[in-house]
Amino acid sequence: MWKLALALLMASGGLAAAETETAIVAGGCFWCVESDFESLPGVTGVVSGYTGGSSQNPTYDDHEGHYEAVAITFDTAVIGYEEVIARFLRSIDVTDAGGQFCDRGEAYRTAIFVSDPAQKKAAETAVAEAAAALGQKVVTPVRAAGTFWVAEDYHQDYYKGSGIVLTRAGPKSKANAYKFYRKACGRDARVKALWGDQAFPH
Repeated sequence: MWKLALALLMASGGLAAAETETAIVAGGCFWCVESDFESLPGVTGVVSGYTGGSSQNPTYDDHEGHYEAVAITFDTAVIGYEEVIARFLRSIDVTDAGGQFCDRGEAYRTAIFVSDPAQKKAAETAVAEAAAALGQKVVTPVRAAGTFWVAEDYHQDYYKGSGIVLTRAGPKSKANAYKFYRKACGRDARVKALWGDQAFPH
């Protein structure tokens, strides 16, 4: 059932509830973005998936043209869209147009996918504020949202996984393999170097 579009999932009541909104963003490896945002107060769910491309029913092995992305659903009484996007921009390298950290190529580019004029305005404002804060150009584009294809089950909450996988450092649980990957990829170090005290998560 993982090939259902996010719109169908929301329509079924699987994600949306009263007073919730969804932000769709691409920030490199979707495992990392999911991990960053699931612990943010007000966030009620984060789903990994693919979006931004033209192919139907993309998979991890065949998602050419699509970004690895996440759908962040949050309680608007606790946190607003503007803050979610501001934190997202401070969790990535907004100056890198070729991918993120050790992950290179179009699937790992950054983007904000907006679903209505209010989100578009808020996202563009957040990008401008991020550029001003850094004193550098932000290359993360604001794009119109299309179909969000939910990724395979094994990608959801990968950072919490207990199954054993083989890594360059030998067999590890999924959770430990994720930690090894994240550190080896230099994600947190680069975000901290770029954003300093504004980096998210701290």
